[in-house]
Amino acid sequence: MTPSVERLVLWGGSGHALVVREALGPDAPPIVAVFDRSSVEQPFADVPLYTGEDAWQRWCDTDPDLHSTGFVVAIGGARGPDRLRIHQRLVGFGLSPVSLVHRRAFRAGGAVCGPGSQVLAMAALCERASVGTQTIVNTGATVDHECAIGDGVHIGPGAHLAGLVTVEDHATIGAGAIVLPRVRIGSGAVIGAGAVVRHDVPPHVTMVGNPARKVGD
Repeated sequence: MTPSVERLVLWGGSGHALVVREALGPDAPPIVAVFDRSSVEQPFADVPLYTGEDAWQRWCDTDPDLHSTGFVVAIGGARGPDRLRIHQRLVGFGLSPVSLVHRRAFRAGGAVCGPGSQVLAMAALCERASVGTQTIVNTGATVDHECAIGDGVHIGPGAHLAGLVTVEDHATIGAGAIVLPRVRIGSGAVIGAGAVVRHDVPPHVTMVGNPARKVGD
């Protein structure tokens, strides 16, 4: 987990917050607050939940130690642009983005994790693979050698990216999808669950099936 911070806040109080806390592990700095723009059920009995923009501003105005605070954006799924917007806002307040690699995930020595990225349980990030800012490699997903994954990407549980795959910003790879070697997935594209992608995918299209075929923009 990077960088070294004394405490953490989570932005997002729904189900992915539970995943993030478990992934952080017992040795992580304490989580002192959870924030969400909407009213959600409180995820943790021992951590206060603040709802709405006004609550965030009040917390910042009264807290003396923002520069020792790290943050994790606990918003999963195909919401990469939202994660990136929140990332930039919290950095502007002086908080530090925390990248996390689950203790039961594999990360090769030559792999690169961008700021705020998440590599979750049983996932693999192989040699010379890179993932960008606020990208999630979800449970059991595989990113093989020399893959280049952009910002705000979500790679769903159990998805497999073969070697030398490129995934551009904001794309979503569905659960259990397979992307064959050297394929490029365009910005904002959506690959459906279980799809098998054999050829390059243009930006902002949706592909499903085996072999994957376009079903919409």
